Amino acid sequence: MTINETVTAPDHTRSAREWVQVLAKYREPSLRRSLWELVATLVPFFALWVIAWISLSFSYWLAFAIAVLNGGFLVRIFIIQHDCGHASYFSNRRLSDWVGRTLGVLTLTPYDVWRRTHSLHHATHGNLDQRGMGDVLTLTVEEYRARTPFWRFMYRLYRNPLVLFILGPSYLFILQNRLPFGLMKSGWRYWTSAMGTNVMIAIALTIMIWLGGFMPVLLIFLPTSVIAGTIGVWMFYVQHQFEETHWEKDEEWQVHHAALEGSSHYVLPAPLRWLTGNIGIHHVHHLYSRIPFYRLTEVIRDHGELAQAQRLTMLESLKSVQMHLWDEKTRRLLSFREAKQLYGAA
Repeated sequence: MTINETVTAPDHTRSAREWVQVLAKYREPSLRRSLWELVATLVPFFALWVIAWISLSFSYWLAFAIAVLNGGFLVRIFIIQHDCGHASYFSNRRLSDWVGRTLGVLTLTPYDVWRRTHSLHHATHGNLDQRGMGDVLTLTVEEYRARTPFWRFMYRLYRNPLVLFILGPSYLFILQNRLPFGLMKSGWRYWTSAMGTNVMIAIALTIMIWLGGFMPVLLIFLPTSVIAGTIGVWMFYVQHQFEETHWEKDEEWQVHHAALEGSSHYVLPAPLRWLTGNIGIHHVHHLYSRIPFYRLTEVIRDHGELAQAQRLTMLESLKSVQMHLWDEKTRRLLSFREAKQLYGAA
């Protein structure tokens, strides 16, 4: 089922704007629940770190395997940081911000920089005239055909799965996040966020090397960070890159419609849903970002229309890797091959 301008149910019809009013009742966080989710995430994360470190004394492979597994818990830490950025995790905004900044050291993500760029993503997603900040670059068919052969090749390279899901996440979290890209001229606050995070990461790495040499960095720190980054980029990709997603020119774009229609409901098994903090219920999150991640399941439990809307299974999500260009005529994402079949070679 796809939600367009309205969602039709047996007894009523709701517009995207009306859904915002319905979802408002789910916005209040529970301090007890928030603290519990934080503990239930951080304790296993650090416990696995310790076990992996101990394993280094007798098996590098075991330490590496545990670090890879721990990438899932680092993803969940990022989701908590994400909710702090939306002021949905604690009622107290100052508490949310400082928890988010602290977790940003673990996720290698300067909190204030990320919060600003992510808010721009929410404010402009689906707008063809405001692409470029916090999005996966997506060209229209016409834009791609108008490019020179070199820049068509570069776009193909960018959309290659090896670049997008393997090299890209490592570059983003390990290198790009060290500077406030996109906000370089936006004031001291973002530089303080980036440099402060960098200093704390440097101190942590120095302590690691001092206590255990380079092996903890190479076999625990890096694998955990890279796996988490890869999972995070994949989740972000499938949340918006699916066949019947939503893009409009500025004059026709509307934020609530774009949020609801341009975000998927990624249906995952319960353990993966827990590790990813229900972020697969992304159409609800984009429509009302102040809902804590642990209450998103309440929404789809109470509203079957939203539970069925924009559903994307794991098998279906694999097909999205082959979708590269937005076709404004058919209003769907196409593969390079489909675009060539429809419109001929560039």
